[in-house]
Amino acid sequence: MNKIGVFYGSTTGTTEDVARRIAEKLDVASADIHDASSITEAIVEGYDVLLMGSSTWGDGELQDDWYDAIKIVKKVDLSHKFVGLFGCGDCESYSDTFCDAIGILYEELKSTGCTFCGAVATSDYEFGSSIAVVNGKFVGLPLDEGNEDGKTDARIDSWVEGIKKEIN
Repeated sequence: MNKIGVFYGSTTGTTEDVARRIAEKLDVASADIHDASSITEAIVEGYDVLLMGSSTWGDGELQDDWYDAIKIVKKVDLSHKFVGLFGCGDCESYSDTFCDAIGILYEELKSTGCTFCGAVATSDYEFGSSIAVVNGKFVGLPLDEGNEDGKTDARIDSWVEGIKKEIN
């Protein structure tokens, strides 16, 4: 069975909450949930599946803790690891950069040889544009806890079920 680590960058606590909810659905122990600010190469090496979450800030920016953390992640051989991305954004006020942080993480990791999992159809979302959309799908799970929190549980459930199928 693949060992799953959940990693998050969260300034206000929203993405951390989402990370913990995802971990619970996957029976991931609290010891396997990590703040991006505490990532080390040894921690990353200990997992077969890396689920990484970031909120999107400003005009489509990555959450601050990820700027250093992603450099650490990229030092690890990811060629035999699955990577699933999730993130929080604002589809109304920041419609043109909706969940861009997921796209930034994807761009940073796509040359590492990892296997991405958890792409999500765009059909259930209303937004202007997002660099997290590649080949017509989000490269991970986008969530809007401010405007669409009523859809979050169902979106997480669907994403988790898809992840389970892809990593086994």
